[in-house]
Amino acid sequence: MRTAFKILLPILVVAIGIGAFRVLKSTKPEQTPPEVQERVWRVDVERAVPQRLAPELTLYGRVETPDLLRATASASAWVTDVAVRDGELVAEGDVLVRLDERDFLPRIEQAKAQIAELEAEIESERNRYETDKLALEKEKRLLDLARDAVARQERLKTQQVGAEQALDEAEQAAVQQALAVSNREMSLADHPTRLRALEARLASNQARLQELQLEYERATLRAPYDGIVTGVEVTAGDQVAKGQVLARMFALDSLQVRARIPAPYQAELLTALRQAGTLPAAAEIGDTAVALTLDRIAGEAGPSGVDGLFHVASDPAALRLGQMLTVRLERPARDGVIAVPFRAVYGGGRIYKLEDGRMVGVDVETLGEHRGGKDEVERLLVRSPQIEAGDLIVTTHMPNAMDGLRVETLDEGRMAKAPGGGAQGTGAAGAKGSAQTQAVQ
Repeated sequence: MRTAFKILLPILVVAIGIGAFRVLKSTKPEQTPPEVQERVWRVDVERAVPQRLAPELTLYGRVETPDLLRATASASAWVTDVAVRDGELVAEGDVLVRLDERDFLPRIEQAKAQIAELEAEIESERNRYETDKLALEKEKRLLDLARDAVARQERLKTQQVGAEQALDEAEQAAVQQALAVSNREMSLADHPTRLRALEARLASNQARLQELQLEYERATLRAPYDGIVTGVEVTAGDQVAKGQVLARMFALDSLQVRARIPAPYQAELLTALRQAGTLPAAAEIGDTAVALTLDRIAGEAGPSGVDGLFHVASDPAALRLGQMLTVRLERPARDGVIAVPFRAVYGGGRIYKLEDGRMVGVDVETLGEHRGGKDEVERLLVRSPQIEAGDLIVTTHMPNAMDGLRVETLDEGRMAKAPGGGAQGTGAAGAKGSAQTQAVQ
C-alpha cells in the first residue's frame, strides 16, 4: 500500500493541476482583438477659384540713361568755383562750375585788335584803289606828253636842228612813264585779289573771336535741364585743360531700366508688345513703388536672353543711376487660372485635391508668380482641366504626400476664401499645418 501510495500521489497531483488549469482556462474573460485605425493627417485647404490673371515675371534690372551729360572745360583755365556736389538735385540754369574769366578775356581782346587792324587794312586798300585809278589817268596823260616830246625831238633831228642827246632823253622819259603806267594798271588789277585776302583774314579772325566768346560764355557751366549730379571731378584752384570733364549729370526724365529677359519668354513678350504696345511692370525701393512700362526690346540678344528697356512711368526721384532693381513684369493675362500658395505645389507641377477625405493628385501647368497688390502674399498661378471651381486644394505641404492619403481639415467648419480676398488658408493655421503635421489615432 505504501508503495502504491507513493506511485499514485504524484499522478494525482498532476491530474489535479491539469484539471485546475482547464477550469481556469475555460473561465477566463475573452478580450476583443485590437482594431487597426488608418492615420489621419490634418491639413489646410482652399477652394479653387478660376480667374483671369496675369502671371508675373521677376527680372533684375539696372537703372541707366542714354543722356548722361559730361560737362567739359571749354578752354585751358583755372577753376574758381564748384557750386554743386555729387548727388545734388539741380534745376535748369543752376551753376555747376565756374572757370576764371581772366583766362579768356585777354585772348578775346587780342582777337578784337587783330580784327580792327584788318578792317583798317581793308579800308586802306579801298582808298589805295581809288587813288590808283586817279593816278592812272594822270600817268597816262604824262605818258602822252612824253611820247609827244619824243616825236618833237625826232622832227627836229630830221630837220637837223635837234641834238641826238635830247632825243635819247625824251625816249628814256617816255619808257619810264610807260613803265609807271603799267605798274599802276597792275596794282589796279591786283586790287580784288588783295581785298579778298584781307577779307578772308578778317573772316578768320572774326570766327576766332566768336569761338573765344563762346568759350568765355561756357566758362560758367550751367545745368541744361533739371537733373541730378552724378560726379564732380575738380575743385576750386585746379587747372584744367580744354575738353577735360568737370562734372557729370543726367535728367530725371531720361532714366530707364534695363533688365535681362530670359530666352524662353522672349517670343511671348515680343508678341504681346506688338499687340499692346507696352506692358506694365513695377519695382519697389523700400516702401516706395515705382511704376514701369516695358516699351521695347533691345535689338541685340545673347545666349541667355535679350534686354528689355523699361520706361519710368512714375516719379523717378527715388531712382539713381546704376541702381539695381527687382522688376515684376506682368505677362499677358490667362483665363481659367488658379492662384495657390507655393507650398501647395509639389515638384513644380503637381497639386493635391481633397475628395472624400483623401488626397487626389492632379498634374498642373505652372504659369508663373502673381501678387495682386503690394500687401498681398505672392502666389503661384496654375491651370488644369481636372480642377473645377469649388474644388478643395490642399495647401499644407505634406512630406509624405501621395494619392489616397487620409486627411482632414484643420477646421472642418472653415473654408478658405478666394485668393486675393485675404485667403485664410495662408494665415496662421496654414502656417501651423505646414510646419507641424499631426497624426490622429
